[in-house]
Amino acid sequence: MRIHIAHTTAYRYDPPVNGVIQTLRLTPRNHEGQYVMRWRIEVSANCRLEQHEDAFGNIIHNFTAEGRLDALNVQVEGEVETQDTAGIIRGAIERFPPSLFLRDTPLAHADPAIAAFAEQQEAASGDDRLTLLHRLLAGLSQDITFDTDPTHAHTMAAEAFTLKRGVCQDFAHVFIAACRNRGVPARYVSGYLRRADGIVAQDAGHAWAEAFIPDLGWIAFDAANGVCATDAYVRTAVGLDYLSAAPVRGTRYGGGSETLTVAVHVDQAGRQVQS
Repeated sequence: MRIHIAHTTAYRYDPPVNGVIQTLRLTPRNHEGQYVMRWRIEVSANCRLEQHEDAFGNIIHNFTAEGRLDALNVQVEGEVETQDTAGIIRGAIERFPPSLFLRDTPLAHADPAIAAFAEQQEAASGDDRLTLLHRLLAGLSQDITFDTDPTHAHTMAAEAFTLKRGVCQDFAHVFIAACRNRGVPARYVSGYLRRADGIVAQDAGHAWAEAFIPDLGWIAFDAANGVCATDAYVRTAVGLDYLSAAPVRGTRYGGGSETLTVAVHVDQAGRQVQS
């Protein structure tokens, strides 16, 4: 499938700020099942966009915009060719051994409730790690309500699990916390999803998780939708949790309030849209 993505992040400052520093993890990489046909990032401010790689092998862009700014737009647009690999990730850059992704983090910490849930699923799975992962996937998809408002992100896995609701980031953090609690390396993934219901306009990108099985490697699990990743997914960054794979992070200095608007369009390239 060829997927077209357009992602705009618009900031409005009142009063204007004196400068902005941002880091973008918005560029996908090639690996088996994912090939970037074309991709571009544009920033409305007069600044230099510098490309680097972070510790996890993600492509990052940094920029510093100085001077009086009352608005800032970051626009991403491109096309990615994808193939269904049954969720298995091969050919990706791997800078660390899987054991690194057993490391506990505050955002993906397993509190006693998550630990009990994970232990229960393990008991029903026997020694089969893959069965455990699918049970965790199904259990979270059934027990937690997906919140369609991205402004209601609870961030902490324990909080989302207690409230039994959350956005895709919350589902990913809870899944990661449960995996690590049972000794399965797991990591956070940010990217885009072409929705099965045909809705093109979205309020944000998507997030899911990958877990490591020695005989298979890394496998992508989307607990928010209760499925393994398919050719509808475009993977842009990985990390221990949201903080190390966030699409956009930055700071501003001076000014007053900030208003943020995000518009994401994800669709199959060339598809005729019914009016």
